[in-house]
Amino acid sequence: MDPERAACFVDQMRLVYDPVLGDFRDLPGVETRVPGFGSARGFSSKDPPHPEYCLGALKSALERLGYRDGETLFGAPYDLRYAPPLPGQTSRVYSRYFRGLARLIEDASRRNNGKPAIVLGHSFGGGVALEFVRNTPLPWRDRFVKHLITVAPSWSGGGYVKSLMAVASGPVGLLFVPSAPQLAMRWMWRTFETAIVNLPSPAVFGRRPLVITRHRNYSAYDIADLLVAVGSADGVRPFRERELSKMEYFEAPMVPLTYINGVGIPTAEQLIYWDDDFDRLPEVVYGDGDDTINLASMLAFEEKVGKRPGQMERFKSIKLAGVRHSALVTDVGALSIIMNEIVEANR
Repeated sequence: MDPERAACFVDQMRLVYDPVLGDFRDLPGVETRVPGFGSARGFSSKDPPHPEYCLGALKSALERLGYRDGETLFGAPYDLRYAPPLPGQTSRVYSRYFRGLARLIEDASRRNNGKPAIVLGHSFGGGVALEFVRNTPLPWRDRFVKHLITVAPSWSGGGYVKSLMAVASGPVGLLFVPSAPQLAMRWMWRTFETAIVNLPSPAVFGRRPLVITRHRNYSAYDIADLLVAVGSADGVRPFRERELSKMEYFEAPMVPLTYINGVGIPTAEQLIYWDDDFDRLPEVVYGDGDDTINLASMLAFEEKVGKRPGQMERFKSIKLAGVRHSALVTDVGALSIIMNEIVEANR
């Protein structure tokens, strides 16, 4: 809650893009680590009055089902600043993370008589889970991944409009640091690979204006120009060199896949900056979605990934009306659906 410490944190958490390596890295002199990798304890809420926040409610529901941390239940926390690579792309952070996650699953399988794992992720974690599976060799998937469950995943092939507002005006509703002002958060956020990996894909959003200003409208085809216009020109090169190709990658994971989303919630579909002032939040035109992910992106995933030959027979989409993005892992009804899918996968 200390503003001075918040300012220091925001300054030190920035990333740097290395154009020679085509990869992101920490600032010189900054080292980061993920404590408790392998344990699900770190997914609990950090807000005592709300123990269900984060994945606390999901963890409790799994434990009621009989799962035990370190025995049949494991956690694989990741650094949310970085985005998973396509197969063949350089990523020092995710190369290490994917190796660690593969070892975790292999060890867990050995502890449980060779049974394969159910891999589950929510929101950006759902995208991480998807990319992990798509980056593994097919024989490894067949042996070690029993089922993939993605809950409201953000995936680079679709993207969503709210990510544009985060780049333009700050990550309101996407990232929270107490005492850090919106514009300071924006300055940090723009350096994250996460900030540009989920920008709307032309394959999903087409040429419909997504950002409207007094002097120009911007569609999903104009992302590079928009980055310059909002003052984030440093993001153009990594967007073009690293993230643009992900928007055209629709390979299926080729494992049983359950795709769970909320719908029927007003979700940003167009952003209007009448005065071209990106320091202020825009006027928002709403459409359908889960308050973060647009319905158009969900439907594109079903069509472009779920219906691919070999995946279609092992794909299930579940839409929960009136359940918000974050509530998909806290709402009692939504958790019941997730638990049913896990029980069915185990059957």
